[in-house]
Amino acid sequence: MTAVKEKRTVDVPVPSDGEFQSENILTVKNLEIYYGEKRAVNGISMDIEKNSVTALIGPSGCGKSTFLRSINRMNDLIPGARAAGEILYEDLNILSENINVTALRKEIGMVFQKPNPFPKSIYDNITHALKFAGIRKKSMLDEMVEESLRKAALWDEVKDRLDRSALSLSGGQQQRLCIARTIAMKPTVILLDEPSSALDPISNAKVEDLIVDLKKDYSIVIVTHNMQQASRISDKTAFFLSGDLVEYDKTEKIFTNPSVTKTEEYISGRFG
Repeated sequence: MTAVKEKRTVDVPVPSDGEFQSENILTVKNLEIYYGEKRAVNGISMDIEKNSVTALIGPSGCGKSTFLRSINRMNDLIPGARAAGEILYEDLNILSENINVTALRKEIGMVFQKPNPFPKSIYDNITHALKFAGIRKKSMLDEMVEESLRKAALWDEVKDRLDRSALSLSGGQQQRLCIARTIAMKPTVILLDEPSSALDPISNAKVEDLIVDLKKDYSIVIVTHNMQQASRISDKTAFFLSGDLVEYDKTEKIFTNPSVTKTEEYISGRFG
């Protein structure tokens, strides 16, 4: 890792061989998150495996989105928010004050609930951050645009209209464009906050297929209120309730034989 003394930051390390020593991409230890005096996440500890899909489920206001946003420090943007504990990424505590948050968010990208393409062309949506990062060569940008759109299963649909506004795309296409925009920055982890909740069933299915396909190259953490979605696409599922991690296990076990009564009650629709 490289220290940038004048900014008191530490760049997030990029493994030279693309592999991590551990089977876990992230290790969370006794994480607490506060909004002012209110505690939203209560001492959570869990491991997130690499090249897997981890689903976070639970009723509204249970802390799952707050937890998700802590993984790339998005909560820093909320006045009064603070965190205690550790989130280890490549053995580096990303909650440390001397983390280069900009570098972190390249390594741990995020896609939000509502598609948020820039009011630019499809091409410019992908290249905007790349140019900001110093990549200017046209041939390299072209290659990265195609690669990202292919990985997001969108290339064949937009390859002949890259100069058109991203806002002309359907909602499902816009969300896949946002995923492609994230992929273009070469992340290791992709965070998804209810990425298909605003989409029609066909678009939702395409996003789900995409998520399953992407896990061979990325580690994915997804917040979802859709129990069927969690059961279809995730490898492990964490059930949150009132800021607590109630249960965390393989998805098949969570949905067929949970260990905690509250988990079974939520999944069966008795509350939430």
